Amino acid sequence: MEKMQTYTSRELFDWLLGKARSAASIRRNLINATQQQSGTTIIGKMYFFSYDAKTKDTLPRWDKYPLVFPIERYNDGFLGLNVHYLSPAERQALLNRLTSYATAKNLTEKSRLRLTYDLIASTKKLNSLARPCIKRYLYSHVRSKFVEIPATEWDRVIQLPLEVFVTKG
Repeated sequence: MEKMQTYTSRELFDWLLGKARSAASIRRNLINATQQQSGTTIIGKMYFFSYDAKTKDTLPRWDKYPLVFPIERYNDGFLGLNVHYLSPAERQALLNRLTSYATAKNLTEKSRLRLTYDLIASTKKLNSLARPCIKRYLYSHVRSKFVEIPATEWDRVIQLPLEVFVTKG
């Protein structure tokens, strides 16, 4: 798999502006929604959503708008890699490693990653970068619809500063 392209701030801005114009209803759903979602994620796809952490009173910090690759499903939620817990350079390095587990050599809109927790834990190069990103999400605390990010846009969206960390106190 070839190295992911790095984009200028202007290129990212133009791309995001185009997405925002075509997705105004998605934005409204994400920011203003209060309904919970369940069972609407697919392992290995990337999703952006609004979240209200169950244990927010005890967590030192948590991400209100996770950008996640689900890696395991449970009846009440999923385990996922939230790339917001990494710096932009670390996100790029992780994505470069993860794409070797994609369903197609050249990413398409339908591509996904073939990931499991066991694979990440047993692969030294993945585990070292992915460990801080592994988080458990409960469907009952999701506060928006899941916005799927097509694989052809993963390299752009990971470079955007979309994270909103809430800190204790």
